[in-house]
Amino acid sequence: MKITMYGAAICPDCVVAKQQLSLKNDVEVEYKDITSATAILKEFLKFRDSEPMFEPIKADGKIGIPFFILEDGTKTFDIENYVAFDPNLVREVNACSIDGKNC
Repeated sequence: MKITMYGAAICPDCVVAKQQLSLKNDVEVEYKDITSATAILKEFLKFRDSEPMFEPIKADGKIGIPFFILEDGTKTFDIENYVAFDPNLVREVNACSIDGKNC
């Protein structure tokens, strides 16, 4: 399975998700750090500004990462619904907030 993941090294949930995905032999991840380049940030913001799934995220003042796109085009914040993770490493998903809460 191929997965595109948008995240940031400063987001704890992104770090955990990236680590978990890296342990999966049957998953190929294209990781895009939104803090590494303006072009990647703009790419992410196109999704954030146009996808209805981001509306509750934005209303809560959250960024919306980690954000995943599966090879079939499915978009999700909850990769655990598609890939089994080691339960000893997974923690509750809390997309990072603009105000610093949940990070």
